[in-house]
Amino acid sequence: MSSNVRPETMERITTEALANAFIEEQIRELRAQIGDKNVLLALSGGVDSSVVAALLIKAVGQQLVCVHVNHGLLRKGEPEQVVDVFKNQMKANLVYVDAVDRFLDKLAGVAEPEKKRKIIGAEFIRVFEEEARKQDGISFLAQGTIYPDIIESDGVKAHHNVGGLPEDMKFELVEPIKLLFKDEVRVVGKALGLPDGMVYRQPFPGPGLGVRCLGAITRERLEAVRESDAILREEFAKNGLEGKVWQYFTAVPDFKSVGVKDGKRTFAYPVIIRAVNTRDAMTATVENVPFELLQHITKRITSEVENVNRVVFDLTPKPSGTIEWE
Repeated sequence: MSSNVRPETMERITTEALANAFIEEQIRELRAQIGDKNVLLALSGGVDSSVVAALLIKAVGQQLVCVHVNHGLLRKGEPEQVVDVFKNQMKANLVYVDAVDRFLDKLAGVAEPEKKRKIIGAEFIRVFEEEARKQDGISFLAQGTIYPDIIESDGVKAHHNVGGLPEDMKFELVEPIKLLFKDEVRVVGKALGLPDGMVYRQPFPGPGLGVRCLGAITRERLEAVRESDAILREEFAKNGLEGKVWQYFTAVPDFKSVGVKDGKRTFAYPVIIRAVNTRDAMTATVENVPFELLQHITKRITSEVENVNRVVFDLTPKPSGTIEWE
């Protein structure tokens, strides 16, 4: 499975038995490729990088150095989950980098969405490069490239950012899942023993909550996004919508409105709920969320999340709207 073109004879990985066969084959290939050298991986906690990390841990153990960069734009509990799963449970050689202040300082006052994306991507590369240069004996760079990335990006997984490392860092690439589709990656992840919260994590943009804290990012609104998103995900899971709805999240715009709380006038932010279904992300329909559930979620968000006094539900399909707001 070393070719960049998926073999026509390659059987779709749909069962645990097929996944285990794939894992055993990849362990052999990884050991042959890496030998006694060390390999570096940017571990985001998403399904692709998590499956690559789990494969490499089985193949070469402590020769893998995982770098998890917390840029402050992850969902609630995600950095803690990465540390717990990989460092505490799988005993990985994990480097945790708290870069929250660094990223948020760079993003202060920046409202234009594309500029925010570029700052987040460029800063990630700088942080990852700094950590990479601290490591000795790194010969390989692992990436969570999957087959659609090869088709769409001519073999370069640009949204993982690590492709932008300086040329003097001449790492050989390790891409053990590059011939798999996303659904196959999930089957492999499940067979590797990764938790469902990682394996079935819904799509999440590269800039993270940075594109859901609309306009210029502030810590106040960023926390409102993070906390409201956690409530939405918890309630969808409780009410049988987790796994049924393709993507659901909250966004907080950069304006306030008048409200009332505890008999007093408030001036606070609205939270926007987005819940959509799609096959290919080119078009999307809005999930028909029960009104009673929306009322319950609204009550929780407005009572539990600071600096919020309204909740609105986005009824716009794609087109005319996009899935994300930025």
